Amino acid sequence: MNRIDTLLAAMTLEEKIGQLTMATAGYAITGPVLGGDVTDGIKAGTIGSLLNVWGAEASRTIQALAVENSRLKVPLFFGFDVVHGHRTVFPIPLAEAAAFDPVLWEETARASAEEAAADGLHMTFAPMIDIARDPRWGRIAEGPGEDPWVGARMAEAKVRGFQGADLADTTRVCATAKHFCGYGAAIAGRDYASAEISLQTLHEVYLPPFAAAVKAGVGAVMPAFHDIGGVPLTAHIPLLRDWLRGEVGFEGVLVSDYNAIAELIKHGVAGTLAEAAALALNAGVDIDMMATAYSRGLPEALERGLTDMAHIDASVRRVLGLKERLGLFDDPYARCAPRVDAEGDRARRLLARKAASRSVVLLSNPAKILPLPSRLHRLAVVGPLADSRADMRGPWSAAGLPDDPVSVVEGLRDLLPADSIAFAPGIDLMGKDLSGEEAALDLCRAAEAVVLCLGEAATMSGEANCRADPGLPGQQRAFAEKVFDLGVPVIVVLFSGRPLILPWLIERADAVLAAWFPGCEAGPAIAEVLLGLSDPGGRLPVSWPRHVGQVPLFFGARSGGRPENPEDHYTSKYMDMPNTPQFPFGHGLSYGDFALEALTVGPDEVSADGVIEVTVSLINKGGRPGLGCVFLFIHDPVASVARPLLELKGVLRAEVEAGGRCELRWSLPVADLAFLGADLTPRIEAGVIEIAVGRSADPEGLLRRSVRILTPRHQG
Repeated sequence: MNRIDTLLAAMTLEEKIGQLTMATAGYAITGPVLGGDVTDGIKAGTIGSLLNVWGAEASRTIQALAVENSRLKVPLFFGFDVVHGHRTVFPIPLAEAAAFDPVLWEETARASAEEAAADGLHMTFAPMIDIARDPRWGRIAEGPGEDPWVGARMAEAKVRGFQGADLADTTRVCATAKHFCGYGAAIAGRDYASAEISLQTLHEVYLPPFAAAVKAGVGAVMPAFHDIGGVPLTAHIPLLRDWLRGEVGFEGVLVSDYNAIAELIKHGVAGTLAEAAALALNAGVDIDMMATAYSRGLPEALERGLTDMAHIDASVRRVLGLKERLGLFDDPYARCAPRVDAEGDRARRLLARKAASRSVVLLSNPAKILPLPSRLHRLAVVGPLADSRADMRGPWSAAGLPDDPVSVVEGLRDLLPADSIAFAPGIDLMGKDLSGEEAALDLCRAAEAVVLCLGEAATMSGEANCRADPGLPGQQRAFAEKVFDLGVPVIVVLFSGRPLILPWLIERADAVLAAWFPGCEAGPAIAEVLLGLSDPGGRLPVSWPRHVGQVPLFFGARSGGRPENPEDHYTSKYMDMPNTPQFPFGHGLSYGDFALEALTVGPDEVSADGVIEVTVSLINKGGRPGLGCVFLFIHDPVASVARPLLELKGVLRAEVEAGGRCELRWSLPVADLAFLGADLTPRIEAGVIEIAVGRSADPEGLLRRSVRILTPRHQG
């Protein structure tokens, strides 16, 4: 027998269930804190993994409890939320999505894995690849935005970066694709709420990133907290067992979210812990995170016939298989050796700066006030987020130190003469302390320009941080209006984990940057963008609404039978505002002046197994070099199932010198145009396909051509 078969044969029921049980350690300044039950459980072999433990020495000490004290000496693995960096904090995932750069996404995941593995970790509960189209939802900050094509590319890149080619590599960690699935469609944008999603939308929008993660070899998947149509994902046999394991072929570990199995009782689908445990296990959930549902409920579930040993053995086999892939049986302490990597630390900081500058989106710059001249004599830097280091980390930056990030004012002081910068916060973030307001306004009156740093606190985004009104908290609007009233040029830098709905601010500001939460190199990256040392590299991965009443808002909507027509009252439109967003998906300005010309699409007719060649010229008509980003969309105007007005199929970026030109080219297989029919099976239909290329999803700015698809019966 092999190692896993031998272990399975030797295990008691309690030890098998132990492999399916994940407990937690508290964390104090001095290190992890294990409760007596956890310590005893590790020694008894009734705990198989831990979360919230990091640090090489702490990991070694705790690992020794298992491999030197338990009967079968099965090693533990340690998991942690390495969501956008570990010690080095990178921009939040929504910000990184704005870079539209899979190479960058993979690099930051690789760097995060290096730090996490050096801290004794084996698994990250990332990437979060939930498609989200509602900025009220706090967890939009953690994901790829609104588009499934982007979500799939980010899933692939993050899995490659975290895991590498071999999970036994001690600089890599197991990735966990989460939250499976449709979590971003929570009703009213409230975390943990139900989702009502059609099967068509579920399979077209919310499942593709997970299919991509599985194809990339992801080691673990985490079901979401919520339910779809009354069936919680933690117990969803059709999606977990039939689709994920059966149809897509996922062979890795399914790990529940925190306490999610016990919450099946509150969902109303289980009456007891034994029933909840059986529902999750029968659906294929291998690891119970922090609910103690398996340890307390599975023995009774077995006695009552609610589940059987075959399900338990299958899950234990998968958990042990992951431990074997991680190399834990060969050397359980391989990731527990303290490392000094000063050169790597410097490289990761530089990567964090690059990622931040590539994520910043220049939303507006009507007066071309940006970039700022380097010879400013008096720049006022004001606002509650101008010198807030801790908030630059954003949500889910647990191992990053609060004082580690560089603030905006610090970044500007590194690049400009110290006496040219005047700083005052003016008010606090929630607007309760207004004592410094007049002093800040005095600085603005004396300045040539103002950098006004506004937005959310880091704790206002992420899990359980949903907002019915995603605007500026506290008295920030009142303070901003006073700054605008001074008549001095104002550049607003917005920090947030979501689009903030601020049409009044967009109208009054001379320029607006969406900086999101940029991470530990926030200050240098933003300063370089403000001064033109870096081109603002970000483009919106989500549509930016004008009003919360437009939500959910996304570019991939279907036409409907009465599309908007200003000349016809009985069409799909609002009485009090346009249908269009404040800024469309893909929007983002450059310091270059870009235009697209000479779109070519061929051949005119192509078979179902053929390839469509698309080329377009990207021209920089401006006087400065810039970073251009071009999107390739399709539209199928007549199909057996109505198709979205635009579907993203590719993105290309290019740096173009002033006055320069660059030819961009896509080879688009016709197979990539397949869509799901009414029976949810992929199909390619004969007919005309529109190819659209643009710098955003704004339909007014797209260049369009058509090709005809020939199915086999129409060829010849």
